[in-house]
Amino acid sequence: MTTRVTLAQLADMSGADLGSTAWRTIDQDRVDRFAAAAGDEQWIHTDPVRAKDGPFGTTIAHGYLTLALVIPMFAELLETDAGTKLNYGLNRVRFPAPVRVGSRIRLSATLDEVTEIPGGLQIIFDAVVEIEGPAKPGCVAQPVFRFYSQESS
Repeated sequence: MTTRVTLAQLADMSGADLGSTAWRTIDQDRVDRFAAAAGDEQWIHTDPVRAKDGPFGTTIAHGYLTLALVIPMFAELLETDAGTKLNYGLNRVRFPAPVRVGSRIRLSATLDEVTEIPGGLQIIFDAVVEIEGPAKPGCVAQPVFRFYSQESS
C-alpha cells in the first residue's frame, strides 16, 4: 500500500513504518540481464545446471541486484510531491541470506530519519528485503535519499 504525502507532511514522519510491498519473483532472466549489465557472470548466478551442485542448490541473485530493487520497491511504499528524488548513498548494507532464483522477495521499510536540507528533505530509511520462507532477509540496508521540492528542481 502506497503512502502519499507532501514534503511538508514527510518532514514530520521520522519513525514511520511504511509497511511492505507486494511479493515479486526473482527469475533467471532478470539475474542474467543484471549479470550482463554488471559484467558479473559468475556461474553461481548464471549457470543453473552447474549451480544445482553448488552451495545453494540453484542460481542466486547478485547481492547488488537485490539492493538495486530496493529503489523501485521503495517507490511503491512512498509517493511524494517532490520534483526531484536522488539516491544519495548508503549508511550500511548487508546480505544475510542468498536470494535463490525462483524465490519471492518484498521490501519492508521504516523511516529512520527525516531532516531538512536546502530545497528539500533528506530521508534515511531502514530497508529489509524479506525472502518468502527463510527467516533471514536477503538484504538489510540503510539508504539515504534526497527529495527536492518542485521549486528547487
